[in-house]
Amino acid sequence: MAFTEPKETYSGKVYPVTIGTGDKAVTCGGENVLPFHSFEGITPSRPVIAIEIQDVPPADWPDTVRKPYDAVSGDPVSWATFCQDELKAKALALRLVGTHPDRENRSPADAVKTVKDVLAAVQVPLIILGSNHAEKDTSVLVAVAEAAKDKNCIIGKAQEANYKTIAAASMANNHKLIAMSELDINLSKQLNILITQMGFDKEKIITDPMCSALGYGIEYTYSVMERIRLAALTQNDVTMQQPLLGDVGMYVWKIKEASAPEADLPQWGALEERGIAWEAETAAALMIAGAGLLIMRHPRAIKEVENLIDELV
Repeated sequence: MAFTEPKETYSGKVYPVTIGTGDKAVTCGGENVLPFHSFEGITPSRPVIAIEIQDVPPADWPDTVRKPYDAVSGDPVSWATFCQDELKAKALALRLVGTHPDRENRSPADAVKTVKDVLAAVQVPLIILGSNHAEKDTSVLVAVAEAAKDKNCIIGKAQEANYKTIAAASMANNHKLIAMSELDINLSKQLNILITQMGFDKEKIITDPMCSALGYGIEYTYSVMERIRLAALTQNDVTMQQPLLGDVGMYVWKIKEASAPEADLPQWGALEERGIAWEAETAAALMIAGAGLLIMRHPRAIKEVENLIDELV
């Protein structure tokens, strides 16, 4: 008797979201099956990895991940062009950490200049992130969304405290939007509903259910992402069908395992290899859970995850 491979069928699908313009535009999402289950259905897009850059030098990054960018990280334009030209980045994530009141407290006008300069220097799609200070991000992200009008960027992150203003600015200037909630499927669904009730197209939202690093609650992050993806596919829940974001680098490179000196913990192995592996393994887990867009830092970790994607697709 011939073997018939069992296959699942799903009633829903993930919305495809395209960012950028011209031949450098990239798309994430669009699948109607669980991650990498191409044998069961359609998986038109591979996960997209965006390399993180900042508007200020990454003084708080561990030496291991700061070192590859030492020659360029003093200037966001040089950093962006290095990632595009030398690292062959498919997308960039510009985090405006310098606008945070507890950092340089840069003004929205400063952020606008940085965004305009970076956009003028690169052709790959740009994700524009605030400093995660809800009040300051409101004014900063409104200003940069207008400055990047019609560039089809992703603006983020819209949270419960500021989503109305940021969503309105993104909608008015033809951008996509990251909607971030705090590791709860119901909160994530509620925020998506609130944003779409404003008239924002549900197919232009990226859902960020928040992230965690390997060993720091990743099983809970995985569970939330998995439940969101199952709701989208098995229940055809249109409020859960947005692509998922894994903001990997910012969570991995602040943990002890990625920064503790070898002299203090020799049993943990080589520091550089340890940190790279931690970022790559965290990203791999989130992809399997359903993340179609990843923000990462170390070039070698990114290469390892790209190699994994090649094997899985």
